[in-house]
Amino acid sequence: QVQLVESGGGSVQAGGSLRLSCAVSGGTFSMYGMGWFRQAPGKEREFVAAISWGGRTSRHADSVKGRFTISRDNAKNTVYLQMNSLKPEDTAVYCCAADRRRVIPTIDESDYAYWGQGTQVTVSS
Repeated sequence: QVQLVESGGGSVQAGGSLRLSCAVSGGTFSMYGMGWFRQAPGKEREFVAAISWGGRTSRHADSVKGRFTISRDNAKNTVYLQMNSLKPEDTAVYCCAADRRRVIPTIDESDYAYWGQGTQVTVSS
């Protein structure tokens, strides 16, 4: 059974940084495309970033480009989301997800088979 566990969320002031981690167990991590999504209160879940199996290809939502960076360490079965220059509108629950089928990272949440429970990120002004 594949399990994803996020960590690293918290409260930070605008302009600050956080690094989220997502540890994956129970599967072949190096064969999964990985993604980060977020959901703010009263809003739909939205794509944040995704990365390919080997980490060579990544995609980021326009709203986070230049501020957030997705990366992975296949030796540690972990994917990361480095978040810099945080804004109050980044406040949300952040979830990681695993895609076991596609080589190219996908922004479509329906492509992801496994999901973590999420970690709260709160950015105050």
